[in-house]
Amino acid sequence: MSIILATHLKDQLERHVRTRTGRRIRNLAIEMDLERVILRGQASSYYVKQMAQQSIRDFLPHLLLENSIIVEKGLELAVLQD
Repeated sequence: MSIILATHLKDQLERHVRTRTGRRIRNLAIEMDLERVILRGQASSYYVKQMAQQSIRDFLPHLLLENSIIVEKGLELAVLQD
């Protein structure tokens, strides 16, 4: 995978996750290599974490996915104030 293609795909994935989750993932980071995608950030609920994961599955259904998003209760108010 070329660097330009990988960067474009990563940008698309980030936009899709942000849109699908209503921008409710704080400090979203997506890491990619040829074998897997790693999601990082903080969410206020397991539901939002699952929505982020499903967003990646929409684009890359057969790639290994590691969802390392941390769920922190009380984060919702902080996200809304940003």
